[in-house]
Amino acid sequence: MKLGDIDALVKKGESKTVEFKRNFDTAALETVCAFANASGGILFIGIEDGKIANKEFQIGDETLQKWINEIKNKTQPQLIIDAEVCEYEGSKIVALLVDEYPIKPVALKGRYYKRVKNSNHQLSLGEISDLYLRTMNSSWDFHPDPDHTINDISEEKVFKFIKKIEKRSGSEINMTPYEFMLKMELIRDNRLSIGAHLLFAKDNCVITDIQAGRFKSPTKIIDDITLSTDLFTESDEIIRFIQKNIMLEFIVTGKLEREERYDYPIDAIREIVVNMIVHRDYRESSGSLIKIFDDRIEFYNPGRLFGGITMEDLLSNNYTSQARNKLVAKAFKEIGSVERYGSGIKKIFDICRDYGVIPPKFEEKFNGFFVTLYKERLEITENVPKDVPEKVTTPIVTPIDTQKDGDDTINDTINDTIKQILGLIESDPAITRDQIADTIKISNPTVSRGINKLKQLGIIERVGSKKTGRWVIIKK
Repeated sequence: MKLGDIDALVKKGESKTVEFKRNFDTAALETVCAFANASGGILFIGIEDGKIANKEFQIGDETLQKWINEIKNKTQPQLIIDAEVCEYEGSKIVALLVDEYPIKPVALKGRYYKRVKNSNHQLSLGEISDLYLRTMNSSWDFHPDPDHTINDISEEKVFKFIKKIEKRSGSEINMTPYEFMLKMELIRDNRLSIGAHLLFAKDNCVITDIQAGRFKSPTKIIDDITLSTDLFTESDEIIRFIQKNIMLEFIVTGKLEREERYDYPIDAIREIVVNMIVHRDYRESSGSLIKIFDDRIEFYNPGRLFGGITMEDLLSNNYTSQARNKLVAKAFKEIGSVERYGSGIKKIFDICRDYGVIPPKFEEKFNGFFVTLYKERLEITENVPKDVPEKVTTPIVTPIDTQKDGDDTINDTINDTIKQILGLIESDPAITRDQIADTIKISNPTVSRGINKLKQLGIIERVGSKKTGRWVIIKK
């Protein structure tokens, strides 16, 4: 190792693959273990805060061999590392070179460590299991299900899955459900895998529980659904429930069929729900939860990011995706519900941008993963073209639309003048305030007060500029 290499590394500072220690101690051993469980790294002994820690630092003839032996004896599997004596700023230091160990995890005196940015953290039991399975190119859902047999699988659900694959591929699959499950490795050594039961459970599957609710307030639920069944059914039912509980507007374009536009992009909802189901940690005791509010939808999934990926990696799209449940992910990919591993987050951002709503929010907290999808639209800075189609908004009939909460209905709240204004807007979404005032013979200030009242009640909103924009009726 050359002096120039050391100088560059020291100036760059500690990272996922570089660390400095004043002495060779227990903390140094933890770093060696963490490097081996990650992608390897270099540990410099004798440097602290980017400077020589002790200019009197002495390295005896047996020092390096003693450290190498201590690392070997205290790690399991035993680590054999390289060590070099180097010179930096006129003083001697030691560089311990640690390679990534092929079979993980490596333990230090019975404890396991991982490298997160520039620090070491002890692995949880779940992380130890995941790290081992990834090393074996396997995952938890491939393992035999100790509680269920082939009799607990619905052949009808397997058959429907086969038909979806045939439709997508355009080729016929001439196999029985049992033969197909063998080919897909859903059954191995005549034993049902955990993933097979998750995908095709005949009856209830208690570990797949997922709840969704429509909230009128943080504590008041006006519609809800709870599911504990196979993953394909859950995916379809949850998406249908969300569609039922969000607003839908119909866009009149002059064509035979009207175009539909939900408050939220359905493609983004579908992507989020499928990712929840595919990447959930089903070993966690808590279930998945979806909350639909007036202005947002919150999605919570048990299990933090998998495979050592950080939030920074995720949001910068700088990572290689690893499936927590490989068998489940493969099944959803076979029917086209998952296009490409690792593309989901970017796709959700792109869908929201193209749909004209503000970006979603992604968070890690409460030992799980949160996604918040907003219905707030992006601010429109450009003028709306004159040929923008007329919009007539109609809500889907749900409990929220008939809920009064002690107030009168909207029609009882507004007077005849405001009703006339609303009628003119409905007839001509491009109508101006001056035209409204002239038509019903009232003053411009009166028109403005009426329009402001309609906006406060959430009945109308303005899209575009004052001159070329249009009114959109949100609810009638």
